[in-house]
Formats: sequence, structure tokens, C-alpha cells
Amino acid sequence: MLAKRIIPCLDIKDGQTVKGTNFINLRHAGDPVELAMRYCTEGADELVFLDITATVDKRKTLSELVRKIATHINIPFTVGGGINSVEDVSVLMENGADKISVNTSAVKNPQLVSDLAKNFGSQCVVVAIDIKLFDGVWKVVTHGGRTATELNATEWAKEVSRLGAGEILLTSMENDGTKNGFAIDITRAISETLPIPVIASGGAGSMEHFRDVFQKGAADAALAASIFHFREIEIGTLKNYLNNNQIPVRL
Repeated sequence: MLAKRIIPCLDIKDGQTVKGTNFINLRHAGDPVELAMRYCTEGADELVFLDITATVDKRKTLSELVRKIATHINIPFTVGGGINSVEDVSVLMENGADKISVNTSAVKNPQLVSDLAKNFGSQCVVVAIDIKLFDGVWKVVTHGGRTATELNATEWAKEVSRLGAGEILLTSMENDGTKNGFAIDITRAISETLPIPVIASGGAGSMEHFRDVFQKGAADAALAASIFHFREIEIGTLKNYLNNNQIPVRL
């Protein structure tokens, strides 16, 4: 069985790491370059950088900051926020990104997923899917969770997989920042449906939550932010815990 991955996420606003609850009420969480270096040392498997206001503010991801982070780390690095074209991705790749993440732009223009997969390879294309419950049905939301769509979460995940996405980053808006645990059922439903890896995101608050999303949610990787930023859980300690629970991880 492939090792399960632990992925810290740097949510970036105005060049600084921030963290909120349900994508709002943001607070400062540290210098992104320093945090990236720390996670590399602590044993993170990958790093995700999301310029969380790029789409809302209609500006491009901070390529200079991407370059600064990339020069200090030696683990796979995914960058997202405000990516709308093959050209945008070229700039990020030139500045050190290993993969890119698209969300709102993929919903607006699904062809973008195929174009990126053809130009850079599916392994470089992560489609981020933010989801929310509407009358008991998980639907896709965009613009950092501000805009509802009629897209069914599972159907959209299947579609982007067919279009060439290499991985799904699935974030439950209901769980984000609550520290009450991941959205296990929908994570499992999508993971078991797709032939590509699913990264679970939103709600991590304890080591047990990670165990559950791997064992019960069938996730391939788990992403978290504040619990790592504020040292509530150390990555090395978490990996030892998972290993002791028979979950394969890279130690």
C-alpha cells in the first residue's frame, strides 16, 4: 500500500500566512518561508500554498513568494490561487512549483483542466474542490466558498478526473477550521469512486481525526493548517501515531 501523505497548507493573504474558520475571520499565522522550512525539517510529505484571495481580488498568485519558498524546500510543492491559463502555470513552474491547484477557474472553464494536463502532465494538475451541504447534498462552491453552484460534489470530481486531473484536494466548508474532524463520508464516497488520489482537507483537530480520514475516509493524503502552524500537533509525532495504528507513512 502507498504511504499516506501529511500535507501542511499555507493559506496566503497579502504575502503572509493566515488561518480562519470556514474561510473567514482570518488571523495571522506566521511567515510563509519560515513555516515552509520548518515543515520540511519536521517531515512533511508535501506543501500546499494557496493564495486565498487571488480569485476574489482578481490578481495573480504571488510568484515571487513562490520562488522564495521553493528555494528553501525539497518536498513537492503545490501552488494555487488565481490560476486561469496555461501561461499562469508556466510562470509558477518557472518559479519552483511542482504542481498547481485550480478551483474556481476549473468550474468556470472545465477545458482548462484538460489544457493543463496536456501541457504539463496530469501529475502536475490538482483540482481543488470546495464543498458545502445544501439540503443534505454536497455541492461545489467557488470563490473561497463565497459562491454556491449546482454542481454535485461527486459528479464534479468524476468529471475533472476524466478531464485529466491527477489529484483532488477536497475541502469541506462545513468542517474547515472547526477542528471537529474531516468530512469522512463524502471523502470516502469520492475516494472510492475515483481512480486518482484524494487529499482530505478541512476540520483536522486531533491525531485521531487523521487516523479516521485514512482508515474510514479512504483518503490518500490529509491536509491541515492551523494545528501545524501553531504547533498543536507536530508532524513527526503525528506520523509516529499513525504508524502505530498500522497506517503506512514515511517516517
